[in-house]
Amino acid sequence: MPHSFGQAARVLAVGVLSATLLLATAASAGAAGSQGKHQLQRVAYFAQWKIYSGFFIKNIATSGAAQSLTTVNYAFGNVDKTGRCASIDTWADYLRPSSASESVDGVAEPGGNFNQLRLLKQRYPNLRVLISLGGFTLSTNFSQAVSTDAARKALVASCIDLFIRGNLPGSPGAFAGAFDGFDIDWEWPTLMPFNGGSTSFSPADRHNFTLMLAEFRTQLDELGKPTHKHYTLTAFLPADPVKIKKGFEVPSLFRYLDWATIQGYDLHGAWEATTNHQSALFSPPGDPSPEKFSDDLAIQTYLAADAPARKLVLGVPFYSHAWTNVVGGTNGLFGTGVQSGAYDQQGYNVIKGLLGSGYALHRDSDIGVAWLWNGTTFVTFDDKVAIGEKMQYVLDNDLGGAMAWELSGDDASGTLVKAIADGLQEDGD
Repeated sequence: MPHSFGQAARVLAVGVLSATLLLATAASAGAAGSQGKHQLQRVAYFAQWKIYSGFFIKNIATSGAAQSLTTVNYAFGNVDKTGRCASIDTWADYLRPSSASESVDGVAEPGGNFNQLRLLKQRYPNLRVLISLGGFTLSTNFSQAVSTDAARKALVASCIDLFIRGNLPGSPGAFAGAFDGFDIDWEWPTLMPFNGGSTSFSPADRHNFTLMLAEFRTQLDELGKPTHKHYTLTAFLPADPVKIKKGFEVPSLFRYLDWATIQGYDLHGAWEATTNHQSALFSPPGDPSPEKFSDDLAIQTYLAADAPARKLVLGVPFYSHAWTNVVGGTNGLFGTGVQSGAYDQQGYNVIKGLLGSGYALHRDSDIGVAWLWNGTTFVTFDDKVAIGEKMQYVLDNDLGGAMAWELSGDDASGTLVKAIADGLQEDGD
């Protein structure tokens, strides 16, 4: 996923949080999919930095997404150089005041996104919120932070203290109740993080990843005992069979997870010269790429390694990849071009506006894809039809549900989130 951290301006703020921040919601999400009925997960990420471009926690409610989702993953929390959990943007997370027009309850509130998440959960008590750790540019310190038993224990304890207990310096419990667990987004164990540099990485990461999950599960279970609360633990896992084999102990790691989300997108993109689908269920006919990536290849790789199907949650994109100056191919597909500065990694809410402006819509329902082509620019994206086809794949393969990156890419009516929910309704939730 494009789990890159936006370069928003950092604003320093001082002051004491209002007493309203000391109120924690008592709502408990309960165990996820592991007790009794098979609950299909409907998960979507909220990207913290999107508030700087006008997308707020409130939009999860006003779009209708909150009533269609089971889980919101808040991206991202950081693992810092000391091996402890930290906020990467304290202003956005818990210092920034929300105006009445930005607030879930229509009242001006202190406390940033974390307080808004609590207000969202008060309105939708069945909604679970997880803090996602790491992502595309914040996976730098995982390897060192989980390299020993003592380091793992200290890391997990710090994450629980900060994000679950909500302990701020000088303000114990200031935003307790914002989160119901953790989503681990280490991209990727045993491999140099995408931001490179002198970051440590090691073959030992593969086993240490599993041991880290075990430590999270142990400490979260201990935390939940007094109140009988189940804290959720999930992980974001790759689609590439090489990365899966190299970095992850499947099926052992699933013993600790409620579920794992599988990266069903970024299979191809404008970092390649040849246009291709970024989220195809199956490798398209005539695919010239050497790897022949597909959602099905990823899912079948996990299943072949004895991962439990019902703990595999398929990821779908709410954004595009795009090439321009494309030559060759059929309706732009498998032509050659360069990245489109205008339409690459744009939300569905932007891409859908291209229809009727010289772009023709094409789709291949056999592989669950849609694309736009105007004779020079090729745009691969998911609309509600393509997402519906992917949801049928989830049902057909008895998987655990679906996940989307990320909510600001949907339109104001929550069209794509509703397509996920509608496509999974056969489960009877």
